[in-house]
Amino acid sequence: MAVKIKLKRLGKIRSPHYRIVVADSRTRRDGRAIEEIGKYHPTYNPSVIEVDADRVAYWLGVGAQPTEPVLAILKKTGDWQKFKGEPAPAPLLVAEPKPARPSFEALGGDDEGKGEAITQKKKAEKKDEAAAESESTEA
Repeated sequence: MAVKIKLKRLGKIRSPHYRIVVADSRTRRDGRAIEEIGKYHPTYNPSVIEVDADRVAYWLGVGAQPTEPVLAILKKTGDWQKFKGEPAPAPLLVAEPKPARPSFEALGGDDEGKGEAITQKKKAEKKDEAAAESESTEA
């Protein structure tokens, strides 16, 4: 039985999320897996890659073959270079935490109402003008 390390697709139509799985080479893309060893979310900025390095090393050691997309991911994380005995790549870009948005009170906002609306409704003006015209024609 040939074992592959491949991607299992999850998520909605235009927002894919992938799990890195170890599965029999004859199973479907989203079929039954032997083990899940990581996650890959390409739509996030920067993309999220989480890989269990110990399990990857084990499965590569027993002869599992990674598919091309998984091989590219393993090269980015450095697991492939570690398995082959090559020097490690540059570290991955990590997302900076977003600063907290200032609260309404911190911006100097007050909670008091300002009064009535400045603009008036157009329908009321037309009715008033029509009533004034009818009074002027009657007199």
